[in-house]
Amino acid sequence: MTILSASTRKKMHLISGAVLGVFVLLHFSNHALGLVSIDAMETGRRIFTSVWQSIPGTTLLYGALLLHFLMALDSLYRRQTFRMPVGEALKIIFGLSLPFLLVPHVVAARVEPLLSGVYPDYPAILRTLWSSSFNTSRQSLALIVVWGHACLGAWFWMRGRAWFPKYETLLYTVALLVPIFALLGFVNGARSLERDYAEHGGYGDRAYSSQAPRVDPTLLDKIRLAFYGGFASLIGGTLVLRALPARGRIRIRYPDGRVAAVSLGFSVLEASRAAGIPHVSVCGGRGRCSTCRVRITQGLEGQPPPEAAELATLTRIGAPENVRLACQFRPVHNVSVVPILDTDSLGIKTQLARQNAGGRERRVAVLFCDLRDFTRIAEHRLPYDTVFLLNRYFEVVGEAVEGSGGVVDKFIGDGALAIFGLKTPLPEACRQALSAAARLSQGIRALNQTFEGELEQPLRLAIGLHAGPAIIGEMGYGQATSLTVVGDTINTASRLEGLAKEHDVELAVSAELVERAGLSFEGHRRLEIGLRGRKATLEIWIIGDAAQLSLSLPMQG
Repeated sequence: MTILSASTRKKMHLISGAVLGVFVLLHFSNHALGLVSIDAMETGRRIFTSVWQSIPGTTLLYGALLLHFLMALDSLYRRQTFRMPVGEALKIIFGLSLPFLLVPHVVAARVEPLLSGVYPDYPAILRTLWSSSFNTSRQSLALIVVWGHACLGAWFWMRGRAWFPKYETLLYTVALLVPIFALLGFVNGARSLERDYAEHGGYGDRAYSSQAPRVDPTLLDKIRLAFYGGFASLIGGTLVLRALPARGRIRIRYPDGRVAAVSLGFSVLEASRAAGIPHVSVCGGRGRCSTCRVRITQGLEGQPPPEAAELATLTRIGAPENVRLACQFRPVHNVSVVPILDTDSLGIKTQLARQNAGGRERRVAVLFCDLRDFTRIAEHRLPYDTVFLLNRYFEVVGEAVEGSGGVVDKFIGDGALAIFGLKTPLPEACRQALSAAARLSQGIRALNQTFEGELEQPLRLAIGLHAGPAIIGEMGYGQATSLTVVGDTINTASRLEGLAKEHDVELAVSAELVERAGLSFEGHRRLEIGLRGRKATLEIWIIGDAAQLSLSLPMQG
């Protein structure tokens, strides 16, 4: 495996996992046919086996299974620390437990028929699986663990894709319903067989006698034990190998004089964690942010160059050659590094004990609003009057945002940043943001009526709305630390608020947010704009009067 690059290994792991995922999905769909009838299950089984028990299908399936298992062992061997997020830990635990849960089923459904030449139909398979409560429980647990492992693997791959938010609800629905239907079909199919289930509380020897195995049970037991021993030896051997110091040692020196002495193959971030040195990593060490980046002060020569994922992130932030992502950079000899984002200055040292305080990524809807020409209005008013007017305006913002289900993140001068979706799905968050924009527009009109005799010109709003991924965490220093959000989505919403001013309208909203909200803004002006630092363009809607949105939005509870 050492001759393969990390990106190649990831692709092999992903492709083999996708093949197995398709197999599992079709297999569970076959189980779900039990909700129709045993005949439907059997018809589905024949179609299923005609594909997967053919020479190409068998080659593809077992090739993917072997490759995926080997890639999993390779990943386990290369992992330098077991400190990881809960989801990733569950994925690994589920994956390593699967061979031991599936061996009895594989021996009964694949090995025994191959040796005997007799391939069981679905009724025979169900009788075997329901012959004891232990078999039934083990099979049900295996189904849940297989699906859980597949879903976690798919989620880790999909969650950073631009198209994921669009299909997020559909995918979560499928992930929930597939195992439910499979289990219900498994139960209903068994109950639809002959009366022996009701009479004996299970498919005992008498019910199963017609399908008695033609292979010596002792031989089958030996085969099962061989499988168990083989998998246990491979997994145990991998764990032993990774614990051995045979891969060499390197020293990573930090600016305060501390040194992390680790085995060859550690990333700088893994070295920091292993040595107990605080190191910022908002995305969890996946190369999807640049918060863990370090400056190489000594030992840069002869180090491996950045691979595709790291290079893309470094290029985006315009990093010089001596800056690397700590989560991706695996030194091959001694090196001295300086973390660019200091944990003390970010207030992270005191947050390490708090859950999620170091930052987490979430897809949210963002609202930026600002009063237009307020500086000129304030020039002709007394300071106390200006403060009073601003507080009334902030009250309007707070009521509009909180009344729609959002949270005011901060007030900046006469502007405000609000977040939607901290506890709700993204489509609902997008609708909430649009509702807040409409309420803001209505609130400013009411405020203008209240101060009609005192203002030389009415207050006017500019609002920008966008949706996408953002980093949520506690940021600041000392008493000024608070929960806030940062990221490209926030910057884009701010830019849209500026565009609303440029076009002399109340609202500029990204077409992406409108689409995720499930709404249509046909009849309004649509533009395609370029954003600084982005190659791709952004489609936006220009709305002159945001209060009109209330007519097309669903009622907020």
